[in-house]
Amino acid sequence: QETLEYHHGKHHNTYVVNLNNLVPGTEFEGKSLEEIIKTSTGGVFNNAAQIWNHTFYWHCLSPNGGGEPTGALADAITKAFGSFAEFKDAFTKSAIGNFGSSWTWLVKKADGSLAIVNTSNAGCPLTEAGTTPLLTVDL
Repeated sequence: QETLEYHHGKHHNTYVVNLNNLVPGTEFEGKSLEEIIKTSTGGVFNNAAQIWNHTFYWHCLSPNGGGEPTGALADAITKAFGSFAEFKDAFTKSAIGNFGSSWTWLVKKADGSLAIVNTSNAGCPLTEAGTTPLLTVDL
């Protein structure tokens, strides 16, 4: 709990404050976070992507979460990884091997297949055309 409170209250908040100071008077003013991420570089990108990544991460958490998915997601995981247990193993191994400040993601690619991808620092799957993030873990 302490780690998440610190992460939300300090890290996430700092990215929001920084971006709010960087955007006024620029071409990014009035654009959505997603638009900013797809069209910016440097500090604007880093702060915007970290806000989006963290917000997405908060939505991946649940106090009563856990268990196996059902429906189309379960079917896609089984097709891509063989089983949910094999997906968990692959996702965990990928996350453990992801060095430094980073993210591990389950994404749906443009062709509809699932993949596990790692990004560093503020890296975000939104920058890959046709890629939809489904799950992430902040490392």
